[in-house]
Amino acid sequence: MTLRHTPEKLDGFTAPDFALTNIDGQTYDLKDCMGAHGLVVMFICNHCPYVIAIIERLAQTCNRLHDEGIGCVAIMANDTESYPADSFENIKLFSEKYAFKPPYLIDKTQNTAKAYDAVCTPDFFGFDKGGLLQYRGRLDSAANKPADEHTVPELLNAMLEFKNKGQVSAPQTPSMGCSIKWRT
Repeated sequence: MTLRHTPEKLDGFTAPDFALTNIDGQTYDLKDCMGAHGLVVMFICNHCPYVIAIIERLAQTCNRLHDEGIGCVAIMANDTESYPADSFENIKLFSEKYAFKPPYLIDKTQNTAKAYDAVCTPDFFGFDKGGLLQYRGRLDSAANKPADEHTVPELLNAMLEFKNKGQVSAPQTPSMGCSIKWRT
């Protein structure tokens, strides 16, 4: 599969709209999630060891971005019949367990994940307030290892740099994780 937009090639990709159900039962779209200074769209799931390894740092990053006027939204697109750990009920429990505050939406049709060209969990897309892709990379330099004093918060730094300077200058390293579980 050839990706349309990679860290090496942010090709003018604009965030596709969506209308997906949140764990609170409400439907959210792109506009509902967009912050005054941009939006991070992330594809995550409950059972992926890569997501579990970063979820606490991810929750902290989302809280900080929210304070900076940058929205965050998580989307779960896995096939829930084959992966019941990612069911709607279980994403509610996962969100509660980790005190994950951003909307956590379910993409039952998988059309949103396909529109974003998402490939793994976690997969991060950072957009400016106009919906133009500015960041496609990983959460931080620790990846799925424990963070330490040398860990670089790559997603946070990129979004704050774009908010404050209108550009992202640091290299963007692709996220690594479990493949999205597509329905067959």
